[in-house]
Amino acid sequence: MNYFRTALLLAALTGFFLVVGYLLGGRSGLVIALIAAVGMNLFAYWNSDQMVLRMSNAREVGPQEAPELYGIVQGLVQRAGLPMPRVYIIDEEQPNAFATGRDPEHAAVAATTGLLRHLSREEITGVMAHELSHVRHRDTLTMTIAATLSGAIGLLATFGGLMGGGRDENGRPLVNPIVAIAAMILAPLAATLVQMAISRSREYEADRSGAEISGQPLWLASALAKLHAGTQQIPNQVAEAHPATAHLYIANPLSGGGLASLFSTHPPMEERIARLEAMAGHGTRPAASPWAAQQHAPRRGPWG
Repeated sequence: MNYFRTALLLAALTGFFLVVGYLLGGRSGLVIALIAAVGMNLFAYWNSDQMVLRMSNAREVGPQEAPELYGIVQGLVQRAGLPMPRVYIIDEEQPNAFATGRDPEHAAVAATTGLLRHLSREEITGVMAHELSHVRHRDTLTMTIAATLSGAIGLLATFGGLMGGGRDENGRPLVNPIVAIAAMILAPLAATLVQMAISRSREYEADRSGAEISGQPLWLASALAKLHAGTQQIPNQVAEAHPATAHLYIANPLSGGGLASLFSTHPPMEERIARLEAMAGHGTRPAASPWAAQQHAPRRGPWG
């Protein structure tokens, strides 16, 4: 059902983009919107991963530079039957992580130094399993397309509204100026809401699937509680400078609350934790886990 819902939302976003183009420019606007959508998504398909990693100042590491993180990811991909992704570290104190790449063969996972410093091995395992779930289901590509289309709708609506819409062969406006202004205001908002719905549904699915990969839903639940507290108290300077990357992180890296939280691309953390706890309580986790017999003392942070 989550996949069907995501497909419907992407189709709605694409259709909405074309409708806005037609509304503001007639047939020529529709053609321009279609060409722009294809071009922007092709560019995002081939280059989004490197763009995100560069914007995040991420540095690639191997088993020598980050043996624990690399070993955790290596064990999880073997368990999940995935190719080994590239592993990156971001020098940020805020605990967080994300995955990127157009498919499992061209994937990368990144963790902040704050995540490695303040979370236990089990919690890091839960977070990395969540990110590998995004890789398995190609969520990073889906969310990149959603973000690209949403941004294009905003640009198209602004440009079309300022130009007053298209005109027919007699020079008369194709659309009432009031409608053009309304589209300029409402189209980006509607596109953002659709993007939020896509991102939120994929986060819930990645929590569930990631818990199955690690075999321990409570590891991820514990990690999410620490991430929630950490992101509220520690700013992420890189993400604040590039807010378009915020939806890729496992926890919202941007500061702000109140009205801003209503437009967050992430679902409520309390609900995510509750679902994982219910998953563990109902005995849906696999019996075996590659680290079930290992006991590691958690690394306590100032908020966990």
